[in-house]
Amino acid sequence: QLQLVESGGGLVQPGGSLRLSCAASGFTLDDYGIGWFRQAPGKEREGVSCITRGVITYADSVKGRFTISRDNAKNTVSLQMNNLNVEDTAVYTCNAWGSSGPYWGQGTQVTVSS
Repeated sequence: QLQLVESGGGLVQPGGSLRLSCAASGFTLDDYGIGWFRQAPGKEREGVSCITRGVITYADSVKGRFTISRDNAKNTVSLQMNNLNVEDTAVYTCNAWGSSGPYWGQGTQVTVSS
């Protein structure tokens, strides 16, 4: 079964950090472009970061705070999120596209609150 599973979400105070992980089963993530998206209540889904063929992009709102990276040994893609603020509160979902798919995970909730 081909699927993506996110983990690492939770509740964090403003200024805190979280590390999200997107794990694949049934296919090799290194062969695919990977994107992280988020959707806050009442808002459109937005792209946060993506990595494909060595090219990395970030949304302006997260530049300098978020870092996307691959761990091919674990077949995962991580999103390190630092200096979080309340505007980062959302459901974060990873997406993989390539020779098959696209594939979407179920999402993980990130809540930034004092």
